[in-house]
Amino acid sequence: MRSALACYPATGAVPEAPEVEFGRSTEGFPVARVGDSALAMLPARDGRHYLATGWKIVGPLAEWRRSEFYGHSGELADEAAFRAKVLELAEHQHEKGALGRKDIYTRVQTPWGISQGGTVYAEGVESYSTAGHGGFKLSAERNRKVHRLLRSAGGWYEEDRAWAIVAITFPDLFTGFERRCAERSVKESWPDAWETISGTILRPGESHEKDRRAFHEAHAGDWIVVSAINCAQRTGLVECVATPGGRRNAGTEERRFLVPADEYAVGRFGFVIDPSRHAVYAGPSSFIGWQRGTSS
Repeated sequence: MRSALACYPATGAVPEAPEVEFGRSTEGFPVARVGDSALAMLPARDGRHYLATGWKIVGPLAEWRRSEFYGHSGELADEAAFRAKVLELAEHQHEKGALGRKDIYTRVQTPWGISQGGTVYAEGVESYSTAGHGGFKLSAERNRKVHRLLRSAGGWYEEDRAWAIVAITFPDLFTGFERRCAERSVKESWPDAWETISGTILRPGESHEKDRRAFHEAHAGDWIVVSAINCAQRTGLVECVATPGGRRNAGTEERRFLVPADEYAVGRFGFVIDPSRHAVYAGPSSFIGWQRGTSS
């Protein structure tokens, strides 16, 4: 698993809790140092801010510059949220060092190519990285402990989402930060398995996948936009191509509609056409694929 936050290097000894230092850069934005990790709260568009990361930036915090940060680790609501993220990283680094993970340098055939290195979390629990991807490999014995609803037959669990399955199965091998991330990931991606394993029902907003299903069930018979473009022929309107239920299968019927630009917003799962207000459009199109055979 490649965390959005920098991780403490695996060593044989338990390190002391990393020192946390807060300050402001020469350009005036909040910065912090946690061990070798550098973090900053950088401005984005529309008054927003995001968490930026760097590594081993030298010199006093007051001399740090924006150009020294290269990682983008998500949006921040305010400076209090930035400080909370910094402290969370410090906790994560300290706990990770105490787990005693061991880095290994071995070439192993993985589903993503030959490994360039790996980390032993415990006997039978190893992670590997390749030039483009990576993930965990569980021994047969360890893999049998994974719940049947989440178990991978080959014992491989890729690093983007499936790493979370390993973390919730063997929580003692992961930090508190990693466990929280893993729980969110399983809820988001495998809600049925989570509900079965935990014995709890996920409410609306707690699982992206469950919410997506509910949206499409509720709008199975509605026209949902699959493509949209500003209408060159009608100022202030968006030309939309919609299909029943937002389906994209070959042969699915498509219709075009005009929607006021100030009303059109995609939302989490798509924009639902209201036929009583959004007129069917058969005029000249701004879509290249619709520019032939249209009529006014």
